Amino acid sequence: MTNQPYDGYDPYGQQPQTPQTPQTSQGWPGHGHQQGYQQGHQGQQGYQGYDDPYAAQQYTQQWQGQTWETQTQAPVSAQVTAAEETAYLPPQGYEPPAPTPASAAEYGPATVAGNARITDAQRARAEGRSPIIEPGMQPAALTALLGLLLAGAAAVGTYALLVPLVVLQAVTAAGWFRLNGMWPARQGIALGFAGALAADAALLASDRSPSAILGTLGVWVLLALVLQLRSHADPDERMYGLMATVAASALAIVAGGYLAAEADAVTVGAIAVAVAVLARALPLPTPASVVVALLAGAGGGAAAGSLTGLGTSGALLGAGAAACALIGHRVAGYDYPSRFVHFTAGVALPLSAAAPAVYVLGRALV
Repeated sequence: MTNQPYDGYDPYGQQPQTPQTPQTSQGWPGHGHQQGYQQGHQGQQGYQGYDDPYAAQQYTQQWQGQTWETQTQAPVSAQVTAAEETAYLPPQGYEPPAPTPASAAEYGPATVAGNARITDAQRARAEGRSPIIEPGMQPAALTALLGLLLAGAAAVGTYALLVPLVVLQAVTAAGWFRLNGMWPARQGIALGFAGALAADAALLASDRSPSAILGTLGVWVLLALVLQLRSHADPDERMYGLMATVAASALAIVAGGYLAAEADAVTVGAIAVAVAVLARALPLPTPASVVVALLAGAGGGAAAGSLTGLGTSGALLGAGAAACALIGHRVAGYDYPSRFVHFTAGVALPLSAAAPAVYVLGRALV
């Protein structure tokens, strides 16, 4: 350590030996209070030596520059917390982007089992597919079996035909209510089936007169209207229930047309429906499947007509019955129905829808 003063200043009160020019802040050898003194005076180039060292300390301790007011600043932890709380606040006028629709790759193949989030019909529409699932080969096989039973029973006699016909009418009433998902279904099914039994009894009592079907249908429409008016449900629900009950009763009653038709016409028409429904269930494009089903129905009718008294006119009856059966088949596949609907409405509606054509064309051709 040396006693030599620096910058002409003697800390012991001695006068500088040689006057020196004041230095800038870069020339000061690292004294913090003197550097602060230089910054506080903003460009003032040092100070001259003082006689009193305490006077120099007095000036150097008086900080004149800009300082940080630590008393007014929030703690660092509080600043971090405030920053975290406001970091996710959207700016004024910010609008979040609209959600984009889900792509088709997020959905799996369509099934009849349902989905906890969306319905199968909604999934199919999102994927750009048709929301219709038509009855498959198993319902078609059951339809064909029931059609063959009707054809064979018609060849045996009227009362033999009554057995498969009653089964057809019961499944028709149940299938229509289940297809529409109406509540309460049991009362509506029972009412529709009761109307079908009443129509069958009226046909047998009137010697198979078609007026029995029309009379029973009118009475049952009035009965369904009275029952719905006595209901305590909401007006909309009562209207839906009325329409479903009338439609189910009408279809079940109209199916009694097999009992009013000629036996040969019933045989030809039932066989044509059986063949057409089986052809419709083949894995073909829809337009091609419809054409194949119509041709198959006409061919089946012609083959059955050759075994009965209709002859070649059985092809026309078979084509008409097949066309009506395809309409019933299409209705049964409406908007992703459940498996139970496929095995009720999908089985019965093709045969029930074909009954009027069998009766009318049978009367005209026989």
